[in-house]
Amino acid sequence: MFFTITELEHHPILFDVLYQPGEISFPDDLHQIGALSAQGRTELLRNTLGEIRIRGHVKALMEGVCDRCLEPARLEIDSDFDLFYRPAVRTVNHAEIQLEEGEIDLAFYEGEGVELAEALREHILLSLPMQLFCRPDCKGLCPYCGANRNAGDCGCRNPFIDPRWASLRDLG
Repeated sequence: MFFTITELEHHPILFDVLYQPGEISFPDDLHQIGALSAQGRTELLRNTLGEIRIRGHVKALMEGVCDRCLEPARLEIDSDFDLFYRPAVRTVNHAEIQLEEGEIDLAFYEGEGVELAEALREHILLSLPMQLFCRPDCKGLCPYCGANRNAGDCGCRNPFIDPRWASLRDLG
């Protein structure tokens, strides 16, 4: 769904959409499981130079790789969003543009408007935790043999000691 400035000048747009897996492009290590649903409202903010506000609610089930054991890890996204888009500023000399404190939460668009799928993609990626776990008590991989500790005890008892550091053990 594409929101054009021309249409938003006349009236706000309400949306209630479903995106099937594959319709929104996510990084290779992140997959959408089932339909992604989003409901909300898009409007052109008055007394601005084309600033668009998209707000609503999104629900999706995402699957990635557990950061501890490398098994599949699922995460449910069920959150409200309130996004602001401003037309991109074109500079002739490619100089850096300084943003004021209130502008940090803004995104920019080029052309005639904003694509909802891209706005939802951005919101979902920013909603992901820094580390994704298959479960809160994930034991991860054994640092010596590489076995998944969630599947059972691997039997590694004596940690490998690099002989270059062995003399430091005698200092204590």
